[in-house]
Amino acid sequence: MDCKEALPLLHEYLDGDLQQVEAAKLKQHLAECAGCRKRLAQFEKVEALIQAWPKPEVPADMASRIMQSLPPARRKPWYSWVRRHPAISVAVVFLMVMAASFASLWDEDKELMLKGDDLQAVVIEGNTVIVPEGKTVTGDLTVKGGKLQVEGDVQGNLVVIDGSVVMASTAHISGQVKTIDEAFSWVWFKVNELFGQLSNWQ
Repeated sequence: MDCKEALPLLHEYLDGDLQQVEAAKLKQHLAECAGCRKRLAQFEKVEALIQAWPKPEVPADMASRIMQSLPPARRKPWYSWVRRHPAISVAVVFLMVMAASFASLWDEDKELMLKGDDLQAVVIEGNTVIVPEGKTVTGDLTVKGGKLQVEGDVQGNLVVIDGSVVMASTAHISGQVKTIDEAFSWVWFKVNELFGQLSNWQ
């Protein structure tokens, strides 16, 4: 064994981690090499100084004093409100998710959609739905994403979503006319429609 091989093993030798075979080779080298013996003696002095260094005394209540000096954790007011009203919180989250999904559908669905019980008298030209003069539509009529032109009779309600309605002087509508041109109004309309369907089932 030469000095290059012996030098990295000196620390392990001091720690007692060296295997017997390597320890025996290192001892033989140290017996022959005065330079490595001198290094080993320096390492031993440094280790003895470290061991003799006084350890600082830590008070027994140090941990509790540190914890007391920390500022108290502040709870957010909304968090405590949510904990006190879990049912309302779930309902609010549900409504927010439903509103977001309805709003995304509002943005995505721009095609013409026509809904009603009696559509035989209705004429569609491009994105315009026409109730011709002299014709009668029985029941509600809903048009989405287009223009509704009423020249005849509608015996029910008219709902135009994201579009426009034009009524001729010959038009007669027995119900209400609703024009919905904002996403929030559309969401409100859908919620009312959903509750209306639920009440019809009961």
